[in-house]
Amino acid sequence: MKYIMIIILVYTNLFSLETSERLFECTEIFKERKSELLVELERIDEQKQALSALKIATENLLKKKESRLTQKEEEVNEKLSQAKIKEESIKKMLAKNEDILKNIRELKMDKIAQTFSKMKPASSANILSDMDVVEASRILTSLKPKTVGKILTKMDAKKAAELTLLLSK
Repeated sequence: MKYIMIIILVYTNLFSLETSERLFECTEIFKERKSELLVELERIDEQKQALSALKIATENLLKKKESRLTQKEEEVNEKLSQAKIKEESIKKMLAKNEDILKNIRELKMDKIAQTFSKMKPASSANILSDMDVVEASRILTSLKPKTVGKILTKMDAKKAAELTLLLSK
């Protein structure tokens, strides 16, 4: 039985040596793997920090661009409102100028009408016959109907007919 015990002890020692060698190998493998994982973790951390820095830089750049865009929009809106104010001012001036021009034309036409009404019908007829039909009709419309009739009777029949058609419109 002693022998059996000795054999068992020897086998257990051998197994324990083998097991401890295996455990030592596993521990070494785990240590190596641990160091690899630590290196990988450090690399991931560096990438995470770089990504975070890039994100912050991008956000800052975006904020600057948004700020510039807002500023430009405000400038454009200001210029647009100034342009609208100027446009309204120009429209008012244009309307005022048109009224003044209309008044000047009326005064001018009144003076021409006075001149033609003071002339003899034959002289007026000769002058109006040589004028453009539209201009002649404008002058005739500013005269009294009695004066127009006298002038038309002294004119060439074709020209008087043309003027009469324009006056009727």
